[in-house]
Amino acid sequence: MTSATQRTIDAVWRMGSAKIIGALARMLRDVGLAEEFAQDALVTALEHWPESGVPDNPAAWLMTAARHRALDHLRRKTLLAHKHEALSHELDARHAMAAAEFSDAVDAAIDDDVGDDLLRLMFTACHPLLAAEARAALTLRLLGGLTSGEIARAFLVPEPTIAQRIVRAKRTLTEAHVPFEVPRADELATRLMSVLEVIYLIFNEGYSATAGDNWMRPALCEEALRLGRILAELIPQEPEVHGLVALMEIQASRTHARVDANGAPILLLDQNRARWDHLLIQRGLAALARAEAQGDAYGSYTLQAAIAACHARARTPEQTDWTRIAALYDALAQIAPSPVVELNRAVALAMAFGPAAGLEHVDTLRDEPALAHYHLLPSVRGDLLAKLGRQDEACAEFRRAAVLTHNARERALLLARAAACLAGK
Repeated sequence: MTSATQRTIDAVWRMGSAKIIGALARMLRDVGLAEEFAQDALVTALEHWPESGVPDNPAAWLMTAARHRALDHLRRKTLLAHKHEALSHELDARHAMAAAEFSDAVDAAIDDDVGDDLLRLMFTACHPLLAAEARAALTLRLLGGLTSGEIARAFLVPEPTIAQRIVRAKRTLTEAHVPFEVPRADELATRLMSVLEVIYLIFNEGYSATAGDNWMRPALCEEALRLGRILAELIPQEPEVHGLVALMEIQASRTHARVDANGAPILLLDQNRARWDHLLIQRGLAALARAEAQGDAYGSYTLQAAIAACHARARTPEQTDWTRIAALYDALAQIAPSPVVELNRAVALAMAFGPAAGLEHVDTLRDEPALAHYHLLPSVRGDLLAKLGRQDEACAEFRRAAVLTHNARERALLLARAAACLAGK
């Protein structure tokens, strides 16, 4: 196989696999089987295209091959159930419909179904019945077209672990008879939050890697942004979808400024803002405006996007409206209370009203069980102590944070800050 053919197959699969799996899942009502038959079609392409050449419409070729496998499965299932006559008409109708969908006369009808299938697939993969890690892995597999190996490398876990998560997730969905559908209106808000949570989990792992030798994994950020943008197109009436997209666009705009030439982290207030991607900032601000226009009250993602917008609008760190950021964190703490939100609020209070005010708030969190192993608690405390001139205490906090983090780049940064505290005494 030539490298050009391989690249074409990879690109077609990455861009079109979610549509194929979604269409098959609508037929089969089983996400696991849908992915299996889609993978069968991919294997067939890998076997035939190097000799026959890439077809004019490779995505339609894959869809057709996958549908034939799904229809064969339905036919076998029908025969085993001994319902030949009653279901043969249904199978014939399905086969005719599948064939018609690929005729030139109904190309538009295929496009009309794609959005619904993608939306159903997204809500199924992100079902709250699954653990968060399983939802993220299954979403990247079904909607991102990533292999188990690619997902494993992204999250720095062994490939068999990711493969097991995906297999178990699909089995769980099948055994629970989770319907392949967009939730009803009374369930939509709860299920939508699960989808948004998974997308933001993927983004955050790319934006601030929890482990490994790199501080960022931009490919995960890009994948989360792609999923968020798709979701915003499919359900544009939901303000929190636009809020999440706004948050990710604005945060992603800082990617090139967040590390130096050697990959070492650069903190927000030390970044060269000329290196921020201003196209992404404008996209993020536009998404924030859409979220604000649709909701009387801000949701948690829209509030976080509004905080990010305060940084994006400031040409220099000194121009940052920290008082507004502190007020936005106050609002966020009301609707989505958590120790991490309170820690971030402490930083905003310190920037708006002085490090003593921030340290006072941080110290109320020192006995919080959820933050017992969270490296950013001692990191923030160390920063505030250093600003207050309490260098020995700051050094100890930075060292403690370095022990708690699992990211090599972040550990080096924290140890360097500890050393700077000693040097500055």
